[in-house]
Amino acid sequence: MAAALGLACLGACGSVTASSGVDMDHLRELGVAPDLVYLVDLPGYEMAEQSMGGVGEEGFGVFYTAPGGRQVELRVDRGAFDDDVCRSTPINLATPPDALVLCVHDEVGWYRMAGDRHEYVALRGDVLIKLSGGVTDVGRAALKAAVAGARRATGDGKAGTAPPRVPVERGDLPTAGDGAPDNEVGPGG
Repeated sequence: MAAALGLACLGACGSVTASSGVDMDHLRELGVAPDLVYLVDLPGYEMAEQSMGGVGEEGFGVFYTAPGGRQVELRVDRGAFDDDVCRSTPINLATPPDALVLCVHDEVGWYRMAGDRHEYVALRGDVLIKLSGGVTDVGRAALKAAVAGARRATGDGKAGTAPPRVPVERGDLPTAGDGAPDNEVGPGG
């Protein structure tokens, strides 16, 4: 399933800092698993809140933007990763798409480069954290530091605080029949 990220709105959308809250209720509605919502700190970049969305079955994705049109993409999903997967999996948005993937494994994860893009991939249990950008947009050390410091989002205080939805008692709905409102005209009317 393609990422449900708002690529088209990045140029016109506002942004907030990575320390901003995340509307977990909205992300749940999009099918994102709350334990897959991670944020990173990337100096010079701000999280483009409007780009938050689902990736794959239950994953999370968001873009971070910087002046001059630079952007970095964070994707978090469940999965496995090793040296073979590193070499055989193309880097999202790389040009050309079939560029040979260079892989270097270190204490944080895997540094990958293909064509005009590079990324760092970290594996935490079954959680796969990928941070990628153009080689001229963000440095390798910045990607590595951001992925190493990736943390689960805590939400904006909305998640779990709203009471469960209870049907409203309308009074004008019949107890039998098709459930249409009772619109009978009474005396004088």
